[in-house]
Amino acid sequence: MKKYLIVVMAFLCLTINAQEEDNNWSGNRPDGHAPISVMGDHTHGKGEWMFSYRFMQMNMEELIDGKNDISNDDAHDSGYMVTPKEMPMSMHMFGVMYAPSDKLTLMLMANVIENDMDLQMKNMGTGMIMPFSTASSGFGDLKIAGLYKLFNKNSQAMHAELGLSIPTGSIEEKDETPMSMGNEVILPYPMQIGSGTFDTTLGLTYLGQNETFSWGNQLKGELRFGKNDNDYRLGNKYRLNNWLAIKANEWLSFSARVEGLVVSKIEGANPELNPMMVTTAETNNSGGTYISSGLGFNTYVPGGKLKNLRVGFEYGFPIYQKVNGIQLKQKETMTLGLQYSFK
Repeated sequence: MKKYLIVVMAFLCLTINAQEEDNNWSGNRPDGHAPISVMGDHTHGKGEWMFSYRFMQMNMEELIDGKNDISNDDAHDSGYMVTPKEMPMSMHMFGVMYAPSDKLTLMLMANVIENDMDLQMKNMGTGMIMPFSTASSGFGDLKIAGLYKLFNKNSQAMHAELGLSIPTGSIEEKDETPMSMGNEVILPYPMQIGSGTFDTTLGLTYLGQNETFSWGNQLKGELRFGKNDNDYRLGNKYRLNNWLAIKANEWLSFSARVEGLVVSKIEGANPELNPMMVTTAETNNSGGTYISSGLGFNTYVPGGKLKNLRVGFEYGFPIYQKVNGIQLKQKETMTLGLQYSFK
């Protein structure tokens, strides 16, 4: 945690000291956008559109209790008949941005999610282990947001974000398990596609650049209200993203990013889930504190028929994680994206 605070302070020092007179922050360079995994990082000029596509692949594997590694046998000994072993998740994200004015940029995000989970069931009488898998997929929650530009001067810019998540994703995903006698049963919380609640996003993003470098800090909160039709709501999320990029030339930049994330526990519980059957059905095994990092690159076409076309890639990896209860450990995340803007 101390190392993370040092990194944040270093970024803040950069934002205070790096001033260029009479020169606006510009997005027309390869490092003019944040690393591809960061959403809502920039605004557009009046009348400008941007279409984007991102593919994200995230993996979770092995178990952790708090911040200590444990085995599946340890989790079984805690009283759970079923424990997860691995959960790869992929997401296709489609985005549209449009600026009706120089001050306001509107954003729409839709996604398709695919979840797979490998688990094992232990017969408490014989000790026999039976592996099995479950899966879910579908359209996730729809997100709309407005980005309001607060200032752009001295090679620095700042904008605020207000967003709404609409619960279009399913919270009724089902699959067969060894205990369901050939019937499909409701899947635990991590395997559901949506939140089931209307959620609000509040954010503040700071950007800065000089001739060679650019940097950014983004503070964002996702706040959930009420409970969904299955009597629960997912935990709030609070994240701080910090990144630094170097412009290698007019079309290529390289970036490094550090993110701190705090996720609250799930409130309430789905009455159809047995919390002692599997760790992922126990709401006390949700939420935690995470620090992760990412290394990536952005490319940018500065002219010609493909002007303003961008391709970005980032490889993310965990630095620190402390979870509530027993959960799968976060592993690597890869994000590949395509962005195209025009007026």
